Amino acid sequence: MSREFQVTFDAADPIELSLFWAEVLDYVVQPPPGSDLPPETPAADVLAAWAAFLTATGVPAERHRSASAIIDPAGARPRVFFQQVPEPKSAKNRVHLDVRAAPGLEGDERMAALETECERLVSLGASRIRRFEPDPPMSSGFIVMADPGGNEFCLD
Repeated sequence: MSREFQVTFDAADPIELSLFWAEVLDYVVQPPPGSDLPPETPAADVLAAWAAFLTATGVPAERHRSASAIIDPAGARPRVFFQQVPEPKSAKNRVHLDVRAAPGLEGDERMAALETECERLVSLGASRIRRFEPDPPMSSGFIVMADPGGNEFCLD
């Protein structure tokens, strides 16, 4: 038996965090139910469609930014959901994502690819926390980062 799953993030601003992770993972913002927006629709247009949908269904304007979801446009990877919570992040994640930014690469070539991706993600709002050098055979090296909400993840 196979099962589908989604990854859920608690967030102060689900929209902001979903836009960040959509860029990181090459995902798109999930359109509202009944929408026929193609996957290449800009995120701003999808968010406008959501605002219209939520207004039409009677959701108060103050709740319009309380959730967001991103999806793999190819439909192969899990959905990622973002839900608003009132409390700030207070401790290290017990589960985190490893963003596989350098599959198949080793040594200096691998670390250079990770550094390039790290720079791109910092420009999107991530924070660099620490670089771990390769330590064969147990580690090929990675960079620990945090998303704009403070959630740790690894560039692996």
